[in-house]
Amino acid sequence: MSAGPVAQDSVPTETLRRFPSPSSSGPSASPFSRDLASLLTPPGTYPVNDPALPAADGITPLFFDSIPWNGKPTRVFAWLGIPSAAAVSAQKLPGIVLVHGGGGTAYRNWVRLWMDRGYAAIAMDTCGAMPVTSDGMQLKTKRHPHSGVPFSGGGFARALDPEENQWPYHAVAAVIRAHSLLLSQPAVDPRRTGITGISWGGVLTEIAASLDPRFRFAAPVYGCGFLGENSYWLETDFQKTPPAAIARWIALWDPAQYLGLPASATPAARTPFLFVNGTNDKHFRPDSWRKTTRLAATTGRSVTRSLKIRMPHDHPPAGDPVEVTRFADALLRDGTPLPRIIRQTAHDIRWDAAAVVPVARVELVYTTDSGSWPARRWQSLPAAIDAAASTAAASIPAGATAWYFNLHDARGCIVSGEHFENTDT
Repeated sequence: MSAGPVAQDSVPTETLRRFPSPSSSGPSASPFSRDLASLLTPPGTYPVNDPALPAADGITPLFFDSIPWNGKPTRVFAWLGIPSAAAVSAQKLPGIVLVHGGGGTAYRNWVRLWMDRGYAAIAMDTCGAMPVTSDGMQLKTKRHPHSGVPFSGGGFARALDPEENQWPYHAVAAVIRAHSLLLSQPAVDPRRTGITGISWGGVLTEIAASLDPRFRFAAPVYGCGFLGENSYWLETDFQKTPPAAIARWIALWDPAQYLGLPASATPAARTPFLFVNGTNDKHFRPDSWRKTTRLAATTGRSVTRSLKIRMPHDHPPAGDPVEVTRFADALLRDGTPLPRIIRQTAHDIRWDAAAVVPVARVELVYTTDSGSWPARRWQSLPAAIDAAASTAAASIPAGATAWYFNLHDARGCIVSGEHFENTDT
């Protein structure tokens, strides 16, 4: 199952009505100003009595209390995984929150992947549903008696409803409540938890990690902000939905309203971020992604980028790139960090010479195409490395319209410089 929406007819680019993101007014102007304190407390939990969803191998299905919808209580389905005592040391475990994409649900197999890496993990459904079966990454779902707001493609058409009845509000609340539940587990170290999300889960990750200061890192995959300036939805849903609804959705829920919040507005302003995306992603375009990563860096947080050539868009394994594990291990398990870029220009790039894992090669990635980002053809050529100076440089090919450097370390991890465009001023 794709981590994005089913394709729809799009509007020609030259006739698009665009929706620039307004300046952020901060969480004090959102529903989270009322509810954040309660979301940071552990929710009540309930067993799942479904033979198709058994507890096994340290992974337990459960429901937990979430926020009301239309005045009625709701519950969220989740898989909670705690490695057995025999598999871990006497120290408490690091933990991770796993946020699925659009059309997905809580994935038991994803929890298992992170347990095998030595983490406690929780994967929750953010769409008011639950899986029909337990194994696999392409699962059918069903509603349950305590379901919350359905996904409905992001909830654009309902953006004029009361904020507390909209899908993004409920989805972000489910993510933060799941984190609270994970932190309440005796085996989990409350100082060592992070979050990763795929596609729409990346959008939710960016919002949740901008509000919840308990996360020690965030790694959104694909998802980004500035969706009203360029995205799949700008070409489809945004053109078919009343402009007032789209403008309100962006003002309330676009990650650009949260990622730039300073420390004076949120204690989560310094949470390190790893952003991962593909050059040709259909849903989250490189120009909006670049603007998102730039905004995140304005708060003084550490920002790492990994922009991969033609990275496929899907749930794991595609949406669980190795860079996320290495990033998590470095921050939560004293692992070896990814290369750290300390300077870049349009023609060269420099990385931290103290890197434990050496940079094995550097490539210049470029395109000579213009127009639609998903349709562009990308090429690469080797950059000249000066190992003593920890730098690499390359001449920009004639006709290049966009380009950037990719650093490949000896483990095969990719760290990217910010991309440049020939229209940059």
